[in-house]
Amino acid sequence: MLLREIAHARTGDKGNISNISLIVFDQAQYELIRKSITADRVKEWLGKIVKGEVHRYELPQLGAFNFVLYDALDGGVTSSLQLDKHRKTLSSYLLEMPIG
Repeated sequence: MLLREIAHARTGDKGNISNISLIVFDQAQYELIRKSITADRVKEWLGKIVKGEVHRYELPQLGAFNFVLYDALDGGVTSSLQLDKHRKTLSSYLLEMPIG
């Protein structure tokens, strides 16, 4: 099963930091994601995109997680030469991660 089958996501940015909010469709799936989608696993999945640390914040009352990705925007939006300077596509890519 892919993450996109049980959750949706949105990406934001500030400076050279990106964050991905991951929200379950059904609160019953929260615990599965909590156990399966760790900060280390997200960092590994995103590979060379994230050069710094990844921190995961849990918001169980909302059925959500916030992953903060440090050094993930090639120095920041105003200095990056990437086509997706804000890295808005990171949320879509994260949702392709297999659960388990």
